[in-house]
Amino acid sequence: MRALTARTSPKASARPPEEAARPKRRPFAFLARVLTVLCAFVFMVAFAVILARLTLEPSPASVALTHNNFHPGRSLRAYLDQPEMRDAIRQIGGNLLLGVPFGILMPVVAPRTRGVLRVLFLTATVMLMVEVAQGALITGRAFDIDDVILNTTGALVGYLLLGRRLSRAVHAPRRRATSSR
Repeated sequence: MRALTARTSPKASARPPEEAARPKRRPFAFLARVLTVLCAFVFMVAFAVILARLTLEPSPASVALTHNNFHPGRSLRAYLDQPEMRDAIRQIGGNLLLGVPFGILMPVVAPRTRGVLRVLFLTATVMLMVEVAQGALITGRAFDIDDVILNTTGALVGYLLLGRRLSRAVHAPRRRATSSR
């Protein structure tokens, strides 16, 4: 054992191992994390309000136009067959964009939801519940499986573009001090 300590340089033995392994303290890191999660929570609540306003308000004028769609792709084909491409872009793009905030904010607000499969499952579940509520309870609204697919795809895009990185930055694993032997 003495031969091992004699080989180490004097500079390496001058500093205790606990001090060398201790991570640098950032004075405002905890405050920044708390503020980021709080802001994400506020945006998530705002997103929920917008989602409810867009999807759960009755539309009595649309009663004759609504029909349930349980076959994936049927509504997408109907959108694309419309003479005005602008309407198709608005329908498809709107449903994609509606899911993006979910993919960005959910992993920040609830770090256990981080991961592609978890984000997909959680988004699909929430959007499926919204569509069921639309079809069963709201006048002039209908259940559409394509909306669930588009919303979930939007959440995946949001998660992959920003949600994953933002969640990792906010909920970075704490570095543990390595013990010396």
